This record gives sequence, structure tokens and C-alpha cells, in this order.
Amino acid sequence: MRWSDWRKHFELNRRRPLPKGLERAEEVPEPWRPALAASLATFQLGEAGEGRIAHEIDRAKVPGIDADYRAALKLFVAEEGRHARILGLMVRGLGGKLLARNWTERLFVFGRRLLGLRVKLMVLLAAEVIGGSFYGLLASRLPEGGLRRALEEICEDEQHHLDYHGEFFARQGWGVVLRAVWQAGWWSLALAAMGVVLLDHRRTLRTMGIPLMEAVRAFLSLVREAANHLPVFSERGALKVRGFPS
Repeated sequence: MRWSDWRKHFELNRRRPLPKGLERAEEVPEPWRPALAASLATFQLGEAGEGRIAHEIDRAKVPGIDADYRAALKLFVAEEGRHARILGLMVRGLGGKLLARNWTERLFVFGRRLLGLRVKLMVLLAAEVIGGSFYGLLASRLPEGGLRRALEEICEDEQHHLDYHGEFFARQGWGVVLRAVWQAGWWSLALAAMGVVLLDHRRTLRTMGIPLMEAVRAFLSLVREAANHLPVFSERGALKVRGFPS
């Protein structure tokens, strides 16, 4: 997709109303509510904290981006803010409280502030991968209702976010050495993020009957797909981009 196509995609998404049926979440079993609310509150804090990069993108000089990319990135950040509002409604509907800070959120913020734009976007990509996997696991266990539908909608958005960020990395035109460095950095970061989430949300996984290995497989599947977004070359040397399945 061209960056102008991504800009249009996010502009269309911005017109959507917030999901309904989140105020009470009566379909969620009572024993699940405290742990689920606590986990969603943690992710809500993370989804709400990505505005800094929207201001930095106007000053960034990186190959392969243009005015449409910059506009699309700002719209992406706004979409993450929409996710934060949805998660906030879920937390309140479950009887939980929103958080002002959390150690995992502060860890990701620290990561986003490291070095240059590419590293910050890699941290964002890791958050999209792990967050999307976790939302999908929760949705797979929840009964039919507003929370499940809203989480499935967020999962669909996160899949597009993976494509969007992956396309940025695929356009960087790195050589063999830099691609190897990116792969090593990506796997180190993604596996660390996976470990943090598994540790911080183990109570929720256990309460909702999600086996640890099922969660690990779900995370690793998307981590591997994200790694495949690096550019690869055909026998004739033409650039190809391996994207996510539609």
C-alpha cells in the first residue's frame, strides 16, 4: 500500500463510533472480573501513552516516508487513543479502576524513548504484537457480548497496525548486516515484552483458563510474522515485501 492509502485507511477508521454494550459487561462471569479488569487497565494505560512520537515525526528524516506517512502515523496514534477509551469503558464496566501508572507501561515508555525513530517504532511494533495476541486470547474465552466484540475489533485494528509498521521497516532498504542486526534486536525485544506480559498477567490467564503454552504459541506466532516483514530479495535482486495474511 502507498502511504496515502494508509492515511485514507486511518481516516475512515476515525469515523467509527465507540462500541456499545461495555457499560455493565453482564456476560462476563463474576470470578473473572477482578483479574480481567486489572489486565485491561494495564493495557489501557499503554494504549494511551503514545502521543510523543506523533510530535517527533515532523522533525524526523528517515528514508521512505513522506507527508502522507507522517499524517498516517498521527492518525495511528489517535486510533490507539480510541483503543484506550474503549478499554477504559471495559474496565469501568467490569467494576475496575483505571491506573495512573504501572511498571510495565513505564518499561515500554523507557524503550520508546531510546535512540532514534526506528527503535521507537520497533518498540511500538512489539507492543502491537503482544497486545494483539493478548486481546485475541481474551476474546477467545469470553462469551458472546459487547466486550468480546470490542476486543475482536481492536484485534483487527492491531493487525492493520502490524502491516503499517511492518511496511515502514520493509522500505528501509537495509543490507544483509543491518537486516541481521534488526532481526536480533527484534527477537530480543519481542521475547522480553512477551516475558513481561506473561509475568504481569499470569493471574488473568490462569483465571480464564488460558494455558501458559497456548499464550506463548499465540505470542510467538505474531512475533514470527512481524520478523518476516523485513525486505527479502528474489533471485533477480528485485525487492519483495512479505506481508501479513489478509
